[in-house]
Amino acid sequence: ESSNSSSSITTAAADQESMDRMEVVETLCGINLPGHLHTKESLQFAQDFEFRDNDVVIVTYPKSGTTWMQEILTLIYSKGDSMPAENIPNWARAPWLEQHYFKDLVRNGSGPRLITTHLQYRFLAKALGRSKAKVIYITRNPKDVAVSFYHFHKMANFLPDPGSFNDLLKKFLDGTVSFGSWFDHVKGWHNQKNAVNIFYITYEEMKMDLRGSIERLCNFLHFPLLPAVVDSIHKHCTFTNMKDNKMANYTLIPNEIMDHQKGKFMRKGEVGDWKRHFTVEQSIIFDNIYEDEMRGTSLQFTW
Repeated sequence: ESSNSSSSITTAAADQESMDRMEVVETLCGINLPGHLHTKESLQFAQDFEFRDNDVVIVTYPKSGTTWMQEILTLIYSKGDSMPAENIPNWARAPWLEQHYFKDLVRNGSGPRLITTHLQYRFLAKALGRSKAKVIYITRNPKDVAVSFYHFHKMANFLPDPGSFNDLLKKFLDGTVSFGSWFDHVKGWHNQKNAVNIFYITYEEMKMDLRGSIERLCNFLHFPLLPAVVDSIHKHCTFTNMKDNKMANYTLIPNEIMDHQKGKFMRKGEVGDWKRHFTVEQSIIFDNIYEDEMRGTSLQFTW
């Protein structure tokens, strides 16, 4: 059933109605979102969603390790069996709450449902407040996020032309890129650490100690696994293995939507790639804005 659903979603993504929305921009409280993926109805569906207590919600700002976490959780809940990860696209295993393709898949999933979202906390606060759903929030060095987002814009035909890296960086820093402000996203979710059953982890922690990160996730999920199973998940979920898995690397998406000649969805997966893109001046400007935006928060990052 999942394979059939994923196939129909891939087909739907390329149908004429969806292609006609490639240039459409939806807005949610001033935040721009690609109309190819979002409609007013799908965004309302997300805000009204009835979460179940055993749901697991993956939350990220774009380009922060979403696909990686989808893969890890797939393998945890399959107890190390790689069959789902190798045969079912990640968007069918952990569908997007706010994207219009996945309404039925999200709503009708069975138990523990893996659900993915890029939405800020304020849009899901009411819905999450009605349940004990577990939230896993991944954040990443925003300089690396900006670089990855820039390269993604160049291949994703449903996102606006980024112009130069400096052009995109300015929009990233003032929060006018698609999906809104990185700062608002991170602070909004972190401020709910006492209101929501939430697990925080950084992309950099996962890079430094993937096996330990998997163990921590298992503890949070109350889903213990034997060491040998954790070892197999660790092996499967390395960047090298995942980038060649067509069920995770988005090569199933047609070129009209993601131009695979212009780049790879899973590009490098490195920590610190920003140093190859930022000028000294850009880095200083970024650091000053970061300091102003994050002043007063208790957030601790390993980078």
